[in-house]
Parts: sequence; structure tokens; C-alpha cells
Amino acid sequence: MASDIAADMAKSPYRTIWKLSWPQILMMVFHFFIGVADVWVAGKINREVQASLGLITQSLFFMLVVAVAIANGAVAAISQSEGAGLHRRVQRYVGMCVIASLVLGQLFMFLCLPIRDLLLTALQVPQEMRYVTDYFLEVYLYVLPPYFLLIITNAVFRARKRVMFPLYSGILITMSNAYLDLGLGLGWFGLPEIGYKGLAWATFGSITAGALLNLAVLIARKDLSTKSLAPWRWIKRATPYILKVAWPAGLMQIVWHSGYLVLYAITASLPVAKIDALAGMSIGLRIESFLFLPAFAFNMTASILIGHYLGARRPEEAKKFGLRILGIGLVFILIFAVSLWQIMLPCVKLFTRDPAVTAQAMDYLWWNVLAIPFTLTSMILAGAFNGAGATLWNMLIMGGATWFLRLPLAYVLGHNILGVSTGIWIAMFCSQVLQSAALFYCFRFRNWTKFAMIKDRNTRISHNAA
Repeated sequence: MASDIAADMAKSPYRTIWKLSWPQILMMVFHFFIGVADVWVAGKINREVQASLGLITQSLFFMLVVAVAIANGAVAAISQSEGAGLHRRVQRYVGMCVIASLVLGQLFMFLCLPIRDLLLTALQVPQEMRYVTDYFLEVYLYVLPPYFLLIITNAVFRARKRVMFPLYSGILITMSNAYLDLGLGLGWFGLPEIGYKGLAWATFGSITAGALLNLAVLIARKDLSTKSLAPWRWIKRATPYILKVAWPAGLMQIVWHSGYLVLYAITASLPVAKIDALAGMSIGLRIESFLFLPAFAFNMTASILIGHYLGARRPEEAKKFGLRILGIGLVFILIFAVSLWQIMLPCVKLFTRDPAVTAQAMDYLWWNVLAIPFTLTSMILAGAFNGAGATLWNMLIMGGATWFLRLPLAYVLGHNILGVSTGIWIAMFCSQVLQSAALFYCFRFRNWTKFAMIKDRNTRISHNAA
């Protein structure tokens, strides 16, 4: 498939975008159903479990920041190396990134386990749901090693335009997660009913299965072999570019997800209806993620193609592809948003029968669906910058919009002016508008291609690889 896409890039750019995007859209559909199963089963148990699941799911994303950072570095380095035709270097980058995922996943699990109580205190978890949240957090820490491996191996496949393999692992994860959610959470299929504990172990089992499948495919295709083990001299030369891309990406993930955790804390400390607001936000995020399906797919496609063309020393073509992907993405997102708007209330009622939680989820969705064109613009352009290695700009723009606009405005509107959760949702809308405008300006008028691997660095690493 990769060779077919390479041939199509010059002849039919929109066909190329679609070939890379449709498997990733489908993959995101399956990931969406993972969240649907989790929240639906949690709602069948009780609202405390539903609210705890939302808090800890967001916390898990925060703990995966290093994996996401390395994945961004891998996509930039591998896609640019592919574009330059440096296949030996690609193989060595694959090996280096996979080994890093195995080591760092274990490290972060052991570092975070002893400080669980501190994390729960920082999240301002209400006492009535603390015991559930603590159990979720413990099991989700055990899932860090396979999750690191899954994220980074998916990035390796995408960077090499092998977008079908992340889809296959996504299907496996979705099916196994749904089976275990229903079986262990509600006692279906003859499995023991262990309630909220079953939800936690369903996540562990499904993610582990997906990560092992990816690893098996890499070994079977000989993408991961003894030839992937680079000598130390090469690693010292090649690592700086990965780190140059990864550290701003990792810091942005910390800034972004810590911002969401603070947003949860602001919501959890509202003067009124705080648990209803938390549960409504958890449901709203799951339903809203349906709109992110094309956005994430086109974000990843932008990273792949931008990296490829910058590696091939064709920056103007990279810019053209970025705008083409943005245009296609906006069309898709408008279709998705209009479709969701028609069925928003029935979707919410699938997750809860509580009228107060329903009202909170609908209010959240109204503001965030309204913001979705701006959200998609941010995501696609951030993907383009990732492929170019310009993760520093993503960190500055998106982190600044979160911490200097969204959070202060959320507190002022939610606690002081409106006194209800609507103020928090309005703040989210405003920050999306600002960050999308800033990213678009930088993409159109600033020299972001300078972050790609430059010629003398490529030559030096290529010589060592040879």
C-alpha cells in the first residue's frame, strides 16, 4: 500500500489524502466505540463510577505524555527519512523508538504507583467517589507499559504509510474491550460480575492485546529485527532530532492535559451541581469524540505527508498538502457536526437516565459542537507542524490558549459570574477560536519548515548509518 500511495502522490493528491485517511477515520470510529462501551457500562452501574471514569481517563492521557512525545518525534524523523529514501535510517529509528517505549512504560508505572493518593488529592476527587477513583487509577497505572508500546508502534506504522495495521489493532482493542466491559462489568456472557473493577481490567486486557499484535506484526515483517539495533555512535547522532521534536510535544501534552485536569478540578469545585456537571462532562466528551474522528485522522495524515515532502526537500508541496487536508477536513467535520446535532439528545440518553446529568451533557455539547470547526483547524495544523518537527509552536500556541485564556476564564465565568458549568463550556469555546486563528496565521505566514531535518544533518547521519 505504501508504494501505491507514493506513486499516487504526484498524480492524484486528493486520492492520496483519502487513501491515508479512511483507514485512520475507521480506526478512530473503533476507538470511539471503546469510549462508548466504557461510559455506557459505567452509567449502568452508577453516576459515581461514570464521573470517576471521566476523571481517570483524562489522568491516563496525562500519564501518557512521554509516549505521545516520542511518537511525535518518531513520525517526524521516520516520515522525513522515508521521503529522503534513507531506508536503513528508518529501520534504526524504528528499533530505537520501540525499545524506548518498552523501557519508559515500565519506568513510569513504577514511578506513579507510590504517589496515587497525591494524584487523587490534586484532582479534588469528591469523597463519595474516591474509593472507585483510586481503584481505576491503580489498574490504569498497570496498563502504562502496553499503552506506551501501542502508541509508539502505531506511530511507526503511520510514519511509513502502513495505516492499515493501526486499524487492525484498533478493531481488536474495541472488540475485546466491549466483551470484557459487558462481561466483567455487568456479568454478561457468563463472566463474573465485578462492576467498576471489570471496567478497569477491560481496559488493561484490550490495550495489552493491541500492543502485542503490533509488536508481532513488526517482527513478522522484519521491520523490527537485529538490524534495527543501531550502534551507539549512530544513536548519539540520531537521537538529538527525536528529542528536539519530542520535548516540546511532551511539554505540550503536559500543559494540555494538566489544563484538562485543572478544568475537571474547576468543575468538581463548582458552587452547585458539581457531580452532575462532572458526569455530564464525561458523557459530553465521549459523544464529542465522535466529531474528532475525521479530525484525528486528518491530523495524522497531515503529519505523514508534510514529513514526507519536507524529507524530499519539497516544502512548497508540503504547504499545499496541508491546505488541501484542511479543506477536506472542514467538509467532513461540518457533515459530522450537522449529523450529530440532529441526534444529540437521544445519544445523551443512551448514557444516563438522570435528568440533571442529561441537562449538563446537553449544555456541554451545545458549546463544544459550536466550536468544532475551530477545533478541527487546530488539530490538522498541529498535525502538519508535528510532521515538520515544529512541535515547539504547537506547545506555545495551544498551551498558551489553555493556561492564559481557557482556565482563568473558566474559573471566573463558572465560579464568579455565572456560577454554573455553562461558564466553563463558554471558556472552552473561546480558547478554541483563539488557538485555531494563531495556528492558521503561523502556517500561512511563518517559516515552520525550518524545523525539518536540514541537509547537513541528514548527510551526517546517513554516513554513519552506511
